[in-house]
Amino acid sequence: MAIAAEFSENFPNKDQIAAIICTRLRSERERMLAEFHQPGRVASAFIDNLLPEEYARQIYQAFPQTDRMRRLRTLREDKFVGAQMNRFHPLLEEAVFAFQAPEVVQLVGEITGLKGLQPDEHLYAGGVSLMIRGNFLNPHLDNSHDKDRKLYRVLNLLYYVTPYWPEDQGGNLELWDHGPGKSPRQIHSRFNRLVLMQTDTSSWHSVNPITAEGTRCCVSNYYFSEYPAERREYFHVTSFRARPGQTLRNLALIADEKLRMGLRRVFRRGIIDNPHVYKKDEKDRQY
Repeated sequence: MAIAAEFSENFPNKDQIAAIICTRLRSERERMLAEFHQPGRVASAFIDNLLPEEYARQIYQAFPQTDRMRRLRTLREDKFVGAQMNRFHPLLEEAVFAFQAPEVVQLVGEITGLKGLQPDEHLYAGGVSLMIRGNFLNPHLDNSHDKDRKLYRVLNLLYYVTPYWPEDQGGNLELWDHGPGKSPRQIHSRFNRLVLMQTDTSSWHSVNPITAEGTRCCVSNYYFSEYPAERREYFHVTSFRARPGQTLRNLALIADEKLRMGLRRVFRRGIIDNPHVYKKDEKDRQY
């Protein structure tokens, strides 16, 4: 399915994008701080109109076709992802790494209160993602650590760039404030919206199935820290659950989690390397 369209090669670089992000975050810092720290729910906040509309549209138009991305298709999820950024239009790499600028990280830390935030230049589970009709992401907890199990994964930054994406056609972020099996809180994957979401032992989240034609595109970053998001230490693999009413799928996903957790206790760094990382030794741009 094609997304990319002809557009000017005069696109913004990561420093220009980062400066605009900082301006927007400063302008809504107090509102976002209050929103993020509301009790009794998954810690989260969002900001609309993050970038000038022209820039946001250019980022969307730069997304690759699905045949150039890696498809994750299991009982857990169905979506397209990409982390090897030199294989895509260079604007996408500029956009991804704008969120890793030190001044952006500092402002996000002030809003969230999370200590020692560190962006991930290897884009472990980050980069870009794309979802089309029928795609979904079941309720889950993100894995608690980085690929080397040295740092805690504490924050997701999700930037949505698909213009004219109606809320009623799915592809929206769901936050299960009271755990899977209850009713989730929905955040519309609205064009030019950035969502901050803490990850810890209770931050169950999902993406509801897409029910219409189109492509829901997202630029993703994850911040790590030496300090856990909670007051205690913890470790867990990515843990999936089914949606309410999917009893057999839920049993299968629980068994899958227990198996992977058992393996990680034996093999601290896992049996195989996660392929979803940016291998920066691949220097040449292949776009």
